Amino acid sequence: MPGTVQSIERAAAVLRLLAGGTGRLSLAEISRSLDLAKGTVHGILQTLRKVGFVEQDRASGHYQLGAAMLRLGTGYLDVNELRSRSINWADPLAARSGEAVRIGTVLEGQVLVVHHVFRPDDTFQTLDVGSLLPIHATALGKALIAYGAPVPNRLDRFTSRTLVSHRELAGALREVREAGWSSDIEEHTPGEASIAAPIRAYGGLVVGAIGISGHVERLCDSRYRPRPPLVANVRDAARAVSRDLGATRR
Repeated sequence: MPGTVQSIERAAAVLRLLAGGTGRLSLAEISRSLDLAKGTVHGILQTLRKVGFVEQDRASGHYQLGAAMLRLGTGYLDVNELRSRSINWADPLAARSGEAVRIGTVLEGQVLVVHHVFRPDDTFQTLDVGSLLPIHATALGKALIAYGAPVPNRLDRFTSRTLVSHRELAGALREVREAGWSSDIEEHTPGEASIAAPIRAYGGLVVGAIGISGHVERLCDSRYRPRPPLVANVRDAARAVSRDLGATRR
């Protein structure tokens, strides 16, 4: 039996480390975590960057998973599997939060809604399964592009609060990675807000997102900040779905 290829093993270790982290990592952090020489790690990172598996932030020089890795992940994970694994946690999230729940993944630069649970009240609602949402103006979308999904070249405006500057969006995505969850407060629809968190599969790769949506007054406090109990509910649901998909770290 031929032996393993050391360079591939090391590249896989770098990708696993980036997938399991909560934000971008520096060369020194990766080197220290894997107990590898900085020169070795730098060579691996530059190779992974050239093929799109890793991206480097121009300002900080730190690294994160690239868009090509996310496309591999969503290709590996069938949409039906994402939906079936999420169903058991979507209904309890709707019951606890009192809001509608949507689960989405990336499709051609947008968010494809693969599952939708109605808000548990008697108000009129329409089913969103199969709908495509803008990836930059929704909490579901931000939870995806923060971890590697491609950012659109053109950021369409939907409301006065939509982030249409790539610099502003990049700042918002840094906050998402630091916090582990995302929000959209009247960025897509006036009077509506949403909160979401990433869903990870085996190896920590983000393959989807789960979130709640509803009126701003219900989801946010008087300062337009998402209510902490609702954020906790969403993150707990995302962790539960991720565990079912084989993720070991959040």
